[in-house]
Amino acid sequence: QVQLVESGGGLVQAGGSLRLSCAASGTIFGINHMAWYRQAPGKQRELVAAISSGDRTNYADSVKGRFTISRDNAKNTVYLQMNSLKPEDTAVYYCNVQVFISGMDYWGKGTLVTVSS
Repeated sequence: QVQLVESGGGLVQAGGSLRLSCAASGTIFGINHMAWYRQAPGKQRELVAAISSGDRTNYADSVKGRFTISRDNAKNTVYLQMNSLKPEDTAVYYCNVQVFISGMDYWGKGTLVTVSS
């Protein structure tokens, strides 16, 4: 079993920055894919950014140039640096990881990011 704990959410003014962290713990033999998703009120959950085990990244068009995803394999942790935040970035942000061996996906409980105008 794998547990994910997110942190770093909060209230920030437009133009500000936040850094989200997601630490995985439990029986882990290695993490393949790591990603951040978000869900705004009344909208579907959407992929924000993802990073592979080989450090290849991809981003939603809406965050390219503003957000940066990174990972620390020694700590089983993924980060999301969010700069130049906009009110439309307001959402609950969820961490997602896929582990090796079982190939199972795990989700965090989410952390709220609120950007005021």
